[in-house]
Amino acid sequence: MLVATSSEGKMREIRDALAPLGLELLSLTDIGWTAEIAESGSTFEANALIKATAVAEATAMAALADDSGLEVDVLDGQPGVNSSRFAGPEADDMDRNRILVERLVATGEPPPWAAQYRCVLAYVEPGQEPVTFEGVLRGAIVPEARGCGGFGYDPHFLLPERGVTVGEIPLASKQEISHRGQALRRFLLWHKARAAEAARSE
Repeated sequence: MLVATSSEGKMREIRDALAPLGLELLSLTDIGWTAEIAESGSTFEANALIKATAVAEATAMAALADDSGLEVDVLDGQPGVNSSRFAGPEADDMDRNRILVERLVATGEPPPWAAQYRCVLAYVEPGQEPVTFEGVLRGAIVPEARGCGGFGYDPHFLLPERGVTVGEIPLASKQEISHRGQALRRFLLWHKARAAEAARSE
């Protein structure tokens, strides 16, 4: 199965979560994909479908894609679908986190700032209707980075009930609660159910 991402961080999480399927999961890097996929959708679902459809049509293989990001309450849900791009095309995680915190401080609202991670997975298989799966993780943004685990906004994303950021917890714990982990578990259950149904009908 192809996974429409070049992100090593995402691939680690996806391979770990979908290991029970026993499938070889290939990233865009693994297949030498260099074409740009324009994420022109206004929602996570639209962008996930755009990516999965483009890869499935180009390769005639089943493709899984996710679009995910951070939605901050005081910023009216921003950066949202622009989470990886709002700080500019050359920005890295450190740049994005710094600019996000600067914008939040400028609102005048005291930290921590309520927020959520949202993920939508899209699965496209040639000749079949696309399906999508969603996951949401509520939390808050803190101004100081804590922990070096995960990627993206994880060191600033506080889990209030645990008193730690996502950057401070191991991958296994992140998979249990994260927005992507939730969506991947829903996809895993769906895929297993479909395989079982197909086996019964043979």
